[in-house]
Amino acid sequence: MAPKVLISDALSPAAVQIFKDRGIEVDFQPNLGKDKDKLAEIIGNYDGLAIRSATKVSPKILETARNLKVIGRAGIGVDNVDIPAATAKGIIVMNTPFGNSITTAEHAIAMMFALAREIPAADVSTQAGKWEKNRFMGVEITGKTLGIIGCGNIGSIVAERAIGLRMKVVAYDPFLSPERALDLGVEKVELDDLLARADIITLHTPLTEKTRNILSAENLAKTKKGVRIVNCARGGLVDEAALRKALDEGHVAGAAFDVFSVEPATENPLFGHPNVVCTPHLGAATTEAQENVALQIAEQMSDYLLRGAISNAVNFPSITAEEAPKLKPFIALAEKLGSFAGQLTESGIKSVHITYEGSVAHLKTKALTSAAIAGLLRPMLQDVNVVSAPVVAKERGIVVEETIREAEHDYDALITLTVVTERQERSVAGTVFANGRPRIVNIKGITVDAEFAPSMIYVTNEDKPGFIGRFAGLLGDAGINIATFALGRDAPGGSAIALVEVDGAVPGAVLDKIQTIPGVKQAKALAF
Repeated sequence: MAPKVLISDALSPAAVQIFKDRGIEVDFQPNLGKDKDKLAEIIGNYDGLAIRSATKVSPKILETARNLKVIGRAGIGVDNVDIPAATAKGIIVMNTPFGNSITTAEHAIAMMFALAREIPAADVSTQAGKWEKNRFMGVEITGKTLGIIGCGNIGSIVAERAIGLRMKVVAYDPFLSPERALDLGVEKVELDDLLARADIITLHTPLTEKTRNILSAENLAKTKKGVRIVNCARGGLVDEAALRKALDEGHVAGAAFDVFSVEPATENPLFGHPNVVCTPHLGAATTEAQENVALQIAEQMSDYLLRGAISNAVNFPSITAEEAPKLKPFIALAEKLGSFAGQLTESGIKSVHITYEGSVAHLKTKALTSAAIAGLLRPMLQDVNVVSAPVVAKERGIVVEETIREAEHDYDALITLTVVTERQERSVAGTVFANGRPRIVNIKGITVDAEFAPSMIYVTNEDKPGFIGRFAGLLGDAGINIATFALGRDAPGGSAIALVEVDGAVPGAVLDKIQTIPGVKQAKALAF
């Protein structure tokens, strides 16, 4: 059956067409996002939900979204989606972080020019018939120092454009590598240095606890007298009341803002100042950008629903369309190894160590680790899934470690999962053979070879003659058919393991009888 996608906000017809061309059923209801109750009523019928900013995806709506696999936001901000609630339900949340980068960068450059040449005020004056040629004395951009706070995707486009305008560019960004700074032609500096040197400051950073009010009263006081400030990033990066004071006192020559701490901004400390230019959050508002993000989200959602490829997800590692088919059998292996360990774990888990060896080490191990943790925690927590598992493990204080190394075994690819509990440490290893089926090849250091099956019995015992006969006889008496029988031991007469596939579930009474066979330490029914 073809996947079904609901579009609940206004998205371009070209995006709707992409879904259709890829063989996905589309229900285009651009006004539905405003009707929460109607959305909650019908969302259960869809595999995907494509939105802009009008639709609010709340836990209440997600409660009824029983088939939903992916939410796609055409744009960068996903604050209208309850990400923890979506993650808990295993729903991938995607955005389009790069679709409107050029548009936003261009808007910042336009605001800088508007500020430098007082274009908005000059326009109003001229259209009023005043011809105040001497009143509007601007400044040149060429040769000025532009300070960029946040030199990521948008900031780096601004930097390139500014260098093209013959500006000198200094950038403050803790994540900017010296190599990248060199490539861009910018000088990487500390914040205080930027504040002291910049003629114009432009902000291009997300709003976090670290960046909130990064231009505070204290930092504004460190700027050059006559500085101009541009904010097309996020409201809240600048202390607006402190900036108004600095403008009134003449320390800051002008400010151009597209974003405000409260939006829609119907009033703001900056409004009404003659040297302030304001626009109503137009950073991403061009025909091209709106089209770009709509087309991009349609492609991303289609790739995920049809091929399992994940890109620009905010709650899961990216997986390319090429990686997805190679990963699939290893995700199944990781989840089953986790499930095997989880079903045998009876005390609190302290830590999990996963080793990837051989060809699997070159795959997206973060996704495999998520699958292993989901398998491990599900016997105890039921509703945990591949998307939510890392968060759940972290909440419970479980330490998760990964090791990646070249092949040191007979297997082309090997995943080893070690679980440390309050009482013991248990390791289990597996591989995927050419048929794509996951196999378990080592338990607690003992070599075995078994495929995972829906119903299995796991027995640890002393390696003594007569065990297999008694065990098989007991199952025969109970009417339980053995499908496969895998055995392993560490040394003759030492510790042994049996992993047995049976047809149908194993009653508790039968397990109790197995426990009475001489030398048996543990007998447990497993389900995969």
